[in-house]
Parts: sequence; structure tokens; C-alpha cells
Amino acid sequence: MSPELVVALVKIGLLIFGLMTGAAYLVLLERWIAAWVQDRKGPNRVGIPLSRIRLFGLGQPLADGLKFIFKEEYTPRHVDRLLFTLAPLSILVAALAAFAVIPFGSVLPASATPEGMRGPIELVVAPGVDVGLLYVFALSSVAVYGVILGGWASNNKYSFLGALRSSAQLVAYELPLGAALVAVVLATGSLRLDQIIAQQAASGVWNVLVQPLGFVVFVTASFAESARLPFDLPECEQELVGGYHTEYSGVRLLMFLVAEFLHMVMAAVLIVVLYLGGWHFWGLTGSTNEVGWGTALVRVLVLGGKTLMVIVFLFMLARWSWPRFRFDQLMALAWKVMLPLGLTNLVAVAAVVEWGGIRAGKPSLAAVLVLWGIGATGWLAAGWAAPSAADNRPRLEPS
Repeated sequence: MSPELVVALVKIGLLIFGLMTGAAYLVLLERWIAAWVQDRKGPNRVGIPLSRIRLFGLGQPLADGLKFIFKEEYTPRHVDRLLFTLAPLSILVAALAAFAVIPFGSVLPASATPEGMRGPIELVVAPGVDVGLLYVFALSSVAVYGVILGGWASNNKYSFLGALRSSAQLVAYELPLGAALVAVVLATGSLRLDQIIAQQAASGVWNVLVQPLGFVVFVTASFAESARLPFDLPECEQELVGGYHTEYSGVRLLMFLVAEFLHMVMAAVLIVVLYLGGWHFWGLTGSTNEVGWGTALVRVLVLGGKTLMVIVFLFMLARWSWPRFRFDQLMALAWKVMLPLGLTNLVAVAAVVEWGGIRAGKPSLAAVLVLWGIGATGWLAAGWAAPSAADNRPRLEPS
């Protein structure tokens, strides 16, 4: 077995183990944050089995996982069995595969081995993918197919209507998300995620400081794409009980839930990589790929710390702080607010790049001021055009 294959298999194993374990403990973290926001106690009882050692409830994810595994795998008679199983499997596989091009740091430096010098190891499963951003966007879009398959295979009008409602949301918010992504690609001139980070590190200016309007659009669309509150209309408990996956239980339901959390992690990683400098932090991580072991490990910690902070403060606190949108409000926000703002940001960035305000990913002060001015103007215009109050009275249809 070649060393390259061994390195690739080790990367894949660490990635899958880390993501699955991380998703389990992010659920525990979210339950703790929910308890903190609501001024109550969260999970704190489950620790080491067959003992009285509780470990602050750190055994709760293991208990929840075992509960799902041993729960009855009930399959209703009326479902399409093949598609019923394929739906959660496809959405989970796509969610895991999308992480193959995510750079979890930069590189591990070269070192001596008995066979000779070993070259540097890039901290990404599939290094050198020139269309990495397009690859991530394509696989993230597969979630729509998983949702539609789940609702259709359930052979249940209730679930199918939930799937249509969910797919409409996901498709609508892919457009402003794509507009924000294209603006970043125009400014950096690359679809490679590691190159986007490297350009932010070389210039010392993160994209959030250059494209504030694109950042707001991308974050908002990421909430909707990952179906997080206040955009959790695909499976909101109080209204739909489960929506497209109402008929699912056991391991199949677990696949849907894990995929949902992985979408949130992917959204957080993309926010950090595209707008918050990735592994870069001034005076701490350097700006070149020629690094030692200390700097390489610091870069991994910086990227992980930024991602965790985004997950906690943007995704989890928002879930337990804001009320849910109505579906018509959700769709109106996508088509009437986010899409125009995303296109405005895209046209502005394209004009600035053509003008020469951004060269090789390095923006001039004039370009930054212009983009901030356009972003503030667009945001104020959207706020002025939005109604100050919603008419929630029942509408009497003509007889």
C-alpha cells in the first residue's frame, strides 16, 4: 500500500470520526445553551455507565446514540421501501462528502522518515481540487433531493406537502447564497478554498471587511439552507411535527438529524473560510505555507475556534432567541430582500474588480469604502421598503 493511500485513508477516517463525534456533542452543547437561555438545568446526569460518575452529562450523546440504534426500525406498509431508505442515506453521504475539500488548517511540515524525506501533508482530504467551492455548493444542493425523496417515498400527502414546502425554501435561498459565493470568487479569482484563505492571509484583510453586505446575505442564507431557527420550517415541531420525515424513526431518522447538524457545521466552516480569514489571525498564524509544527497546530486551533464561535453565537443562540418566521414571510425575505441584496453586492464587487480596486485579492482603501457605502445603502433601502407591521388578520375569501 502506497504512503499516499495510507495518508488519504487516515484523513478520511479522522474526518468521519471527528464529524460524527462532533455532531453528537454539538447536540449536547446546544441543549446546554438552551437551558442557559431559558434559565433551567440542561443534561447533567448521564456519565459513565453502571457508576455514579456523571461527568457533567458528557455521556448523554452516547446514550442518545444507543437509544436510536436500539429503537425499533419501523417501516410503514404504504411506503416505497427503496426510496424510503435512499432518502436519508443520500442526504447524509452528501453532507459528509462535502467536507472532502475543506482545509482544516494549512499544511503539516515536511519531516524525515526511514525511507527519506516526507513532503508536507495538506490538511484536506482531497487537496488540489480547483473547483472546491463549486463542489461544496453542488453537494450541499443534494439536500433538496433527499428532502423530496423522503416526502415522496413516505406515500403520505402530509409528508409530501412538507417536502414541497421544504424544497421551496432550500431552492429559494440557494440563489442569494450563490450570489454571495460568486462575489467572493470574483474578488479572489479562485474557486479553491485554500487559495481564498491564503489571499486573505497575504493581504491581512478578511473578506468580511471588504464585502459586509455579502457577508450578511451569506449568513442569512446559510441559516435557511441548514434549516435552523428562525428558518426551521422544514421540520418545525409545533406546526409540522416533522414535516417530510414524519414517517421516519430509528437509524433512518438519525441520518436526517445528523445530516442537519453537518449542514450547520459546513455553513459555519464556509463562513469562516470565505469571510473570516480561515486559519489566519494577525501576528499568530503567519501568512505563508512554509510553517513549523507549532504554527501548523495553531492554525488548526484558530480555524476550529472560529468555527465553534460561529456555531455557538450565530446558530445556537439565534435558535433560542428569535421566533420562527411564517412561511410567506420566509419566502418573501428570500425573493424580495436577500436576492436583490445579493445581486447588488455581486454587481458592486464586479464593478470594483473591473475598476481595479481589488488586485490579486488585495483591496484598496477606496474599494473598501465604496463597498461599505453600497452595503449600507442597500441595507437601509431594504429596511425602508419593508413594512413596519404585518397584517395577521384572517383573510375572508370571496364566496
